[in-house]
Amino acid sequence: MNFRCFSLILLGTAACLSFSSCANSSVISLDYLPQAGRMMRGAPDFAVGEFKDKRGEQPQTLGHVRLPIGPTVDTIQTRLPVSDVVRNAFGYALESRGMLATDVKGRFILTGEIQDLRSQLLVHPYGYARIRVNVVEATSGRVIFTHVYEGERQSTAYRPGSGSPVPILRELTSRALQDCVDRALDDTRMRQQIGAGVDNRPRYAPGML
Repeated sequence: MNFRCFSLILLGTAACLSFSSCANSSVISLDYLPQAGRMMRGAPDFAVGEFKDKRGEQPQTLGHVRLPIGPTVDTIQTRLPVSDVVRNAFGYALESRGMLATDVKGRFILTGEIQDLRSQLLVHPYGYARIRVNVVEATSGRVIFTHVYEGERQSTAYRPGSGSPVPILRELTSRALQDCVDRALDDTRMRQQIGAGVDNRPRYAPGML
């Protein structure tokens, strides 16, 4: 699968937030922005498998915007299911490190469980991700490494009437997810466990999730 060309395509628009009695629904895109010089490169040994959504939310719901007192005024959603968003993020992050397998099957398959991924606003805009990541040996199906990774971003308090908070929530959630993904792929414990090789060919570009 070519993650650069078509996997990471959660294109969306953010609807303006209206603090009225009628709740809105905003569809957002998340992005992954490779950080040249900060990523640990590796050999193209990985394919991406299934990331199961264990959040207990609707498949495309990221969270809700609420006033300190009162009902939900906006629901933040993704265009594709969150399980696909996370899978795409790992695929793009692997590709940006030169670690995505160039053939159909790699030596290892990344799978996992999405324990949490959310955008929320009560007082402070907030984005959070918690994902269990498994490294599976392709030939045997054996899990050879597993760990839970987290990413968290928060901004200053939102002032009602200062404009839509949806773009802020989009950015915070994008960076929280990226932090989680980067920590997983750059984990030296994981690299040592699998004996990952190195491929120094440059290969990255920004992409949407």
